Amino acid sequence: MTVRRDAWFLTPALAIVAVMLLAPMGLLMVISFWSVRSFKLQPDFTFAAWARFFVNYGGLTLYTLVIGIVTALLCVAIGMAFAYAVRFKAGRFGDALVMVTMVTLFGGYLVKIYAWKSILGADGLLNQALMQLGILDAPAPWLLYSRGAVIVTLMHFLLPFAILPLYASLRNVSVATLEAARDLGATPTQTFWRVVVPQCRAGLFAAFAFIFLLAAGDYVTPLLIGGTSGSMLGQFIALEFSTRFNWPAGAAMSFGLLGASLLVLGASWLLIARRGRA
Repeated sequence: MTVRRDAWFLTPALAIVAVMLLAPMGLLMVISFWSVRSFKLQPDFTFAAWARFFVNYGGLTLYTLVIGIVTALLCVAIGMAFAYAVRFKAGRFGDALVMVTMVTLFGGYLVKIYAWKSILGADGLLNQALMQLGILDAPAPWLLYSRGAVIVTLMHFLLPFAILPLYASLRNVSVATLEAARDLGATPTQTFWRVVVPQCRAGLFAAFAFIFLLAAGDYVTPLLIGGTSGSMLGQFIALEFSTRFNWPAGAAMSFGLLGASLLVLGASWLLIARRGRA
C-alpha cells in the first residue's frame, strides 16, 4: 500500500514531464521523418532529413562534440581544483568563495559574450596590451572569431556549473579519510586519486554532463564569437527551424546531436566508474 501511495504522489510530476517534455520530443521525432514542399510540412515517411544530416553535417557534429568535450574537461579540471581548495584549504573563507561563485551566475550571458569580444577584438584589451609590451606589432585577428575564443567564452559562462556540483560532492569527503591516507604514507597525489576521486564520481559526472550538454548545444557563442572557423551544429539547427523553415531537417539534426551526446555521456560515465574502482 505504501508503494502505491508513493506512486500516486509522483503522478503530477510524471504528468508534467510527459506533457511538457516527452510529448513535444515525440512530435519532433515524428516530424524528422516528414518532408517540406513549398515551405509546408508534408506528413509522409522519409529518411531524407536523416540522410542529409549524416552526409552534410556528420563532420560538424563531431567537431561540436569535441568542442563540448574540451570545454567540459577544462571546466571540470579547473572547477575541481577550485572546489578542492575551497573545501579543504580555504578554512573560514570557504563559504564566501562559494558565494562569489554563485554571484558570477547573475551576470547576463550576452554581457559575458560581448565582454570577451571587447577583450579579444582587434581594438580589445588583450591586443592592446600585447602591442604595448612589444609582443605584437599589429592586432592579432585570430584571437577573436576562432575555436579558442569559443572555448574560452563558454568556459567563462559555464565554470560555476562545474564548481557547484563538485563542491557539493567534496562536502561528503571526510577530512579524517585524508588524514588517514596521509598517516598510511600516501602522497597528496595518491590521496587525491585513490581517496577523493572515488568518493566524487557522481559530482564529476554531473559537472561533466552539465558543461558538455550546455556547450555542445550552444549556438549563440559560436555565432557571435566563433566566426566561420568556430561554427557549431546548433547554429545550423536554428537556421533550419527559422530562416529555412525546414523542420524535418532541424529535428533530425537535433536528435542526431542528442544521440551522439548521450553516447559521449555513457562513455564518460564508464570511464569515471572504472577510475573510481581502480
